[in-house]
Amino acid sequence: MKLLYNANIHTLDSSNPFTSAILIAGGRIIAVGEKGQLEGIAHGKVEKQDMKGATILPGLTDAHIHMQYYSLGLSKVDCETKTKQECLRRVGERAQNTKPGEWVLGHGWQQNDWDGEFPTAAELDVVSPNNPVYLTAKSLHAAWANTSAMKLANITDDTPDPKDGSIQRDANGKATGILLETAMALVNAAVPESTIAEIEAAMEKAQSVLWKMGITGIHDFDRRQSFMALQSLRAKGKLKLRVCKNIPVESVEQANDLGLRTGFGDEWLWIGSVKAFMDGALGPRTAAMFQPYEGEPNNKGILNMDGEELFEYSRKAADVGLSMTVHAIGDRANHEVLNAFEQLRAYESQNHLPHLRHRIEHVQVIHPDDAPRLAKLNVIASMQPIHATSDMYAADRYWGGRSKLAYAWRAQLNYGALLAFGSDAPVESPNPFLGLHAAVTRQRADGSPSAEGWYPEQKLTLAEALSAYTFGAAYIANAENRLGKLAENYLADLIVLNADPFEVDPGDLPAIQADSAMIHGDWVL
Repeated sequence: MKLLYNANIHTLDSSNPFTSAILIAGGRIIAVGEKGQLEGIAHGKVEKQDMKGATILPGLTDAHIHMQYYSLGLSKVDCETKTKQECLRRVGERAQNTKPGEWVLGHGWQQNDWDGEFPTAAELDVVSPNNPVYLTAKSLHAAWANTSAMKLANITDDTPDPKDGSIQRDANGKATGILLETAMALVNAAVPESTIAEIEAAMEKAQSVLWKMGITGIHDFDRRQSFMALQSLRAKGKLKLRVCKNIPVESVEQANDLGLRTGFGDEWLWIGSVKAFMDGALGPRTAAMFQPYEGEPNNKGILNMDGEELFEYSRKAADVGLSMTVHAIGDRANHEVLNAFEQLRAYESQNHLPHLRHRIEHVQVIHPDDAPRLAKLNVIASMQPIHATSDMYAADRYWGGRSKLAYAWRAQLNYGALLAFGSDAPVESPNPFLGLHAAVTRQRADGSPSAEGWYPEQKLTLAEALSAYTFGAAYIANAENRLGKLAENYLADLIVLNADPFEVDPGDLPAIQADSAMIHGDWVL
């Protein structure tokens, strides 16, 4: 048994929100209360630890992360730079330290943070003449390749655009090196694939990075290799995060044939939902919109499927008890998803199926008529608060007045929808304290765009935002009876912070980190 006492514990349990001691055994919480009270029920060998007033919270969950890409990305060139020149400098430096012919990989660039114009292959050719270069954009919906990389991928000026994707070309019809949406797969196929062992090793290393941020659980959105690496870590007893694993929509037929259902697994690794993509992203202007992007009268983004097609996938999932989670950024995309979910709810009722916990990923901009529909349909808004402050200038530029209902957490909460928060890492940092700061201030770390924040009417309180990283994330993973608060018989997953988030100035939230982290009753940090 472990007895932690003399602590400042925020249990996030409404029936007992504050306490000073917690008793733990067998990976679970035996009781919370005062030291004397817990000593009275403790038995056997008890390891007592004076926490010296430190703040303790339940471990936080990132409800949307790409664990494989994030873990492997920790060793890639960091392309999230203020200028294109700095990105090119970093690529050139990596190329100089890489054997000729080997790939230089990077992630994080965003042309909207530079001069607004997409970069070119020629610029990469200068800094990396002897190595193929492939750099994914921050959104993961675009990529930048040099000439060598395009040759290896057999991309020429005459290569046709794939379905739902685009090879960007200049005024003379020459491929520029920018690949949008499914066109990225052309170069992806040429990059040497990481082995399961390499992914596993990268994930094991990444766990400690996440613990330091206060993360003890994740909802993973990567695919087969990620699942295999996670299973291997679990089998070896090396998985030290709670993982809800979502599966891709192209596997729904196999899942239906197998009778796989949401929740299958154990308390470390279990099946979540079937993941589908309805559209692209704001950065490359591929998010599907009702009206054109500002200044681009012919561009309404890319709609991957309509509501009817999504319903057909959803019906096959529902038949075996699999919930749906759908990526939707633009207002048209969200509209189509909601139409599909409305059909799905009717199908569940007509066929005496359970009303499962379906979710929309991102809900980045929504039409006013559709804003109340998530709550009405009992669909969860799985959102990433850090997207708002990262994207606000691009949203203003390309969506204009439609941004009034962009990243609209308060609106969704007021309508009665449940919120779950994550990061979409490696699109953004998985640090939940950056997300909490964005949620309560609607500001960047430097205080921009104003003292009030961007569309300040959409701000949340800290308690509301924390709930989305704890209860909300647990609920949509069907784990609210074991995760999300510090209470009797809940899993002993907790974090010890260097400051109390309820006491610091909101502007200081990004500086908070975990000094210690406990998972299943064991200190991992």
